[in-house]
Amino acid sequence: MCSRDSSELNSTRKRDRSTATAGASASKSANTRALGALGENLVAEWLQQQGWEILHRQWYCRWGEIDIIALGRDEQTEINRGNENSPFPILRLRSAQVPDSQTLAFVEVKTRRRGNWDAGGMLAVSAAKQAKIWQTAEIFLSNRPDLANNSCRFDVALVRCEPLRQKAKPILPPLTGGNSESAAENYQLTLQEYIRSAFSN
Repeated sequence: MCSRDSSELNSTRKRDRSTATAGASASKSANTRALGALGENLVAEWLQQQGWEILHRQWYCRWGEIDIIALGRDEQTEINRGNENSPFPILRLRSAQVPDSQTLAFVEVKTRRRGNWDAGGMLAVSAAKQAKIWQTAEIFLSNRPDLANNSCRFDVALVRCEPLRQKAKPILPPLTGGNSESAAENYQLTLQEYIRSAFSN
């Protein structure tokens, strides 16, 4: 075999490896998006069981995307002042506080597997991410003036995703307010934590 044939063979191998790596990366990215959508489905279903109306899923504009926008009554607090125990700094969104109005919740959902690097998704909601969500929410409200007088809050839902063993397929009870688990495909999803007013007014 001459050196030219050898270099062509090495070039072909490198191209095959890079194609395989790109394919694996695209497959992993698609799988991550699919798991994220499953987490959003779980949280949307849970919110509906709590009496919230889901207005939009994956609402986006040029500034960013909001996973879930929900409208409902905030039974625990008349005026949302922020959660003092929240790990997120509080940002302010300009909206009038109207007695007996409904609350508009902008929900960021983070779905993570065990052993993740970002504290179950909490660290992924950085100050920059919060600012993007906040700007996106303002654009949403400018497009929906009928909702602008509702009090607004930003919630974060942390969903744990675990692969199911092939042999053991658990039968899960239907979702209730106290049970927030869902099995989809080969995964079991659990709503680990729902942080109300994580970084809102």
